[in-house]
Amino acid sequence: MNFLAHIYLSHNDDEIKIGNFIADSVRGKKYKDYPERVQQGILLHRHIDTYTDTHATVRMSTKRLHKNYSHYSGVIVDILYDHFLAKNWKNYSDIPLERYVNDFYHLLEDHFEMLPLHVQRLVPHMIHDNWLLSYASIEGITKVLEGMNRRTQNRSKMNLAVIELQEFYDEFEAEFTSFFDELIEFSKQKLNELQHE
Repeated sequence: MNFLAHIYLSHNDDEIKIGNFIADSVRGKKYKDYPERVQQGILLHRHIDTYTDTHATVRMSTKRLHKNYSHYSGVIVDILYDHFLAKNWKNYSDIPLERYVNDFYHLLEDHFEMLPLHVQRLVPHMIHDNWLLSYASIEGITKVLEGMNRRTQNRSKMNLAVIELQEFYDEFEAEFTSFFDELIEFSKQKLNELQHE
């Protein structure tokens, strides 16, 4: 899953949100350098990624992209699923998306010193371009995919995946909706286990 989903799956715990958000920039046992609940967020992120990568429904989505994007298919699906979460946000939260993401940006600013250097460099761009809110539109997702493609020196051609998104929009959305309900339950259970270990 991508940024918005990981934040949402932290179940309204600020320190878990920070851990879940920075997890990809924290290697191996380095997570132990952080406060306990941030550690739990990092570990939760890792469990969510493993669950997602091996889930049959997600594999249906990635298979649709594999011919054109090979090993980048999983990254693309993560981004597309964030689009459907943002687009259908009212189904998942009583807090309006704009307020939710602004609260998260403030949380990052309040804990900026705790963030890994790579994340500190990324955050100003994320806030300035309002990535999390932009996920709700096709235009916003197009910009995200273009940015990801640039980071691969145009090798991935991920920017073109918006074509498949539009062609198979209903299929991707149905797969996201089915999978995300299961992922919410999984993440609740896993977070509960981490907090009682």
